[in-house]
Amino acid sequence: MIQEAPPNRYIDSMPLLETGDFKALWKRVHEEGYLFFRQLLPKEPIFEVRQKILEVVDHYGWLKANDEGLDNLADVETVNQMNLEDMKYGVGVTDEAYETIQKIEAFHRLPHHPNILNLYRGLFDDEVLPHARHIARVVTPHQSIPPTPQHQDYPLIQGSKNFWTCWFPLGDCPREMGSLTVLRKSQHSGYIPVSRVQGAGEIAAQLCPGEDTWIEGDFEAGDVLTFPCFTVHKALKSQYPERIRLSLDLRYQPLSEEVERRSIEPHAYQIGWSDIYKDWSDDRYQYYWEKLPLKMGDWDDTLVQPSRRIC
Repeated sequence: MIQEAPPNRYIDSMPLLETGDFKALWKRVHEEGYLFFRQLLPKEPIFEVRQKILEVVDHYGWLKANDEGLDNLADVETVNQMNLEDMKYGVGVTDEAYETIQKIEAFHRLPHHPNILNLYRGLFDDEVLPHARHIARVVTPHQSIPPTPQHQDYPLIQGSKNFWTCWFPLGDCPREMGSLTVLRKSQHSGYIPVSRVQGAGEIAAQLCPGEDTWIEGDFEAGDVLTFPCFTVHKALKSQYPERIRLSLDLRYQPLSEEVERRSIEPHAYQIGWSDIYKDWSDDRYQYYWEKLPLKMGDWDDTLVQPSRRIC
């Protein structure tokens, strides 16, 4: 028997995945616009990445003294000294710090976890291409950083129209800490024209009257949220003025479909893979896409340009 979620809360699809019922999973995606899985991932690799990112945060003085990293407590005064001009990557910390985070081997290894790959193999009925442009969000309580605005991922990623986003926090993340929320059934609208706004991605999907059923939930370490590239989503505003929210944005698509070139480049675009791989102990996940029969697609700049939506 499938457990019902409270209204406007994520429905746990783990029981369907455990029975391999991908037909039912696709039905749920059609009805809801997302899939949410309790404890899809083991905690150990998540905490490994979390610890290594917090070590970088601590190195720059943004972690509160004597904090063991369990609560992600920030030194707010030091955080607010970060210059926005030094934060062009839009992840919550300076570009210099983020480039250090991008060099963490465990951070690039986690997206290849078999529990994730097996999920998408079943959904796509195809081999899976994990995009190499993994994004770590280190959302500090900087006074000038707004929550991620409502948007679709397709205009920002492009390539296949069948890629999915995989989002999960690196630790427990209640709604009050700024977890992700999705607009129910919004994937059925296809591409939605955008407006220019502040925040990560710098675009917002224009919503029409009645498009207001937002689904949200509390996350524990190991919980995973995933949705098609046209599902509208945003970050909730954090109610914790001293907490740092750590999370990963990953993308997956059917291998047989086209991929836009930037999806196999580092998210920290000013450094290359040779710099990222320099001190790795294992080459298993280095340049893995070069062994695959990729179909390269072109970037369409009009998708990120403001235009009017007719409701």
